[in-house]
Formats: sequence, structure tokens, C-alpha cells
Amino acid sequence: MYKNKSVAVVVPAYNEEGFVGDVIDTVPGYVDRVYAIDDCSTDGTWEEIQQHAEIDKQHKPAHTGGDALTADGGSDFDNQVLPIRHEENRGVGGSIKTGYKRALEEGIDAVAVMAGDGQMDPNVLDRMLDPIVEGEAEYAKGNRLRNSDYRGGMSNFRLFGNAILTFLTKVASGYWKMMDPQNGYTVISKSALERIDLDRIYDDYGFANHLLVHLNVQELRVADVPTPAVYRDEQSWISLPTFIPKTSKLLLSSFLWRLKTKYMILNFHPLVFFYIFGVLSSVLGLLGGMYTVWAGLRTTLPIFPRGTLSIILFMMGSMFLLFAMLFDMQSNADLEVIIHE
Repeated sequence: MYKNKSVAVVVPAYNEEGFVGDVIDTVPGYVDRVYAIDDCSTDGTWEEIQQHAEIDKQHKPAHTGGDALTADGGSDFDNQVLPIRHEENRGVGGSIKTGYKRALEEGIDAVAVMAGDGQMDPNVLDRMLDPIVEGEAEYAKGNRLRNSDYRGGMSNFRLFGNAILTFLTKVASGYWKMMDPQNGYTVISKSALERIDLDRIYDDYGFANHLLVHLNVQELRVADVPTPAVYRDEQSWISLPTFIPKTSKLLLSSFLWRLKTKYMILNFHPLVFFYIFGVLSSVLGLLGGMYTVWAGLRTTLPIFPRGTLSIILFMMGSMFLLFAMLFDMQSNADLEVIIHE
């Protein structure tokens, strides 16, 4: 228990042999459950999880609330660490959802995620839990970007990719003050898990971004918590050249779904029309400008009237988009909690 709240940690692992055992061993003692999930690894990850779960069983007092799941789906002991193995690879999001669903079954109050590669510092888990157990937010996520020391271990290429995804996720999710959406160090409350449809959320590495969109539609508060990352010799399974376009497409569809669901079906806000008019006017202005340049080079037709109209359309569209974003920020201002060190 942590401040009279039950706590679980989901440890998703795919080919994390040599790392996942350390993650299990360093989970703080106040954690009631550790769902160590092997996502059909091809190395010794599953054996390592089982080994450290057995060690934990022998050295820590038993916890109540459920049995461990073994590879064949059976149960064999009541203990803090519950090994779970997927028979087929489901992606990091699929692994997290497995842990979330198990936590819901056991009635856990707050569920954290700590990746199996050991990048999440267990010593700051209490900092992540505080906004949840104290009722400030329903979801807390780590942020490596607010502190220059924390982002010092990130390469320039990773920082660039993170900056792009941060902006796109702000637009898609409506959490405009949020940063570092790819940070997998998170904590979610039981009430939030009960309100979102986990089966509709993306299974792969865009899970964290997609989840934010669903949290926003449900009007759930999100806390941005400064946290360090521990970079070692772990191997990243994310290929940024393919991940960024793939996730961008996911965020575009998520953005449209959020506008439709939150501002047209569940409620109404005119910012939807500002977005529509803004996009249409901007695109028409841009296309008109391109045609004007082409016509000026290929014909003797006057370009000033067409050029002026194109510029006006583009500026008008840009203003509509800025107003739409401003309205969106105001609408979601109460859903964002910024935690300072």
C-alpha cells in the first residue's frame, strides 16, 4: 500500500533478457503487485521473469488478491510478482493492456508502468503516484524534457523526433501543456481504467499517444511529472523513420475522432467549425498560390489579383486554425496538472 492505496506495476518486456530481472528486483516494497509480462520474447526473458518471481516469492511476504498466471494460463502461487506470458507478440501497448485488465480484476487503485529495459527510475515512483493517490489527476506521465539534466542523455535525433511527436500529440489529444508523450513511465487510476475502452486503444508503440486522446475525451486530468531516464545498453525496438509517419497517421485519425466525439457527440463547441474552415481556407490559399506562381512562369496572365486572393485565403485560414487551437486550449485547461520539482 502507498498512502492507503493499493499499487501495481506493469512491466512489459520483449527480448529484455539481462534487464527485466533488475526491474523486478528494484520495484519498491510498497507495491502490491508486479505484472511482469513477456510479450512472446525470443530470448531468455520469460525464464528470467520466472526466476526473479521465484526469488521474490522466497524473500518477500505473500500478498493477497490473486494468483500468478503462468505460460499455460494456470495459477500456482499468491505472491507480489505475477509472471504473464503472451503466446503471440501483441506489442508494447498490448502488454500494458494485459496488465491494466489484470489490475482491474484485482481492484488495484493505482497502476504504474515501468518498461522492462530498466529506463524508469524506481526511486521516483512515489513522485509519479502522488498526483493519483492525492486526487490531483487520474493519469500521471513522466517528462524528461522540462529538466535539462534529464534530457541530457537523449541524442539530438531522439530529441528532434520527440519534439515532432510532442507537438502532434498536443494537437491530437488536447493536452496542450503536456510534453514528452513517448515517455512510458506512467500511473493511471482505477477510475480512469474503468471509464476508457482499452480494446479500442492502439497496441503498438503509439499506445501512450493514443491513450492520451481517449483520456481527454473522458475529461480526465493528466499530470506531467519531471522524471529522469536511465540509459544503459538496452536495445530500442523503435525505428524512428517508420515510427514517426506511422504514429502521425494514428494521431491524425485520433484527432478527428476526438473532435467528433468530444465536441459534436458528447457535447458541442464551435471550435470544430474553426478547424474545418481553417484547414479548407489554408489549403485553398496554398493551392491558389502555387497555381499563381505556375501561371506567372508559363503565361502572361496578371498574377497580382490571384496572388492577393491566395494570400488572403491562406492568412484567413491560419487565423481560423489559431483560434481553434486557442479554444481547444481553454476548453482543456482544467485537465492539465504540471508538477514541479
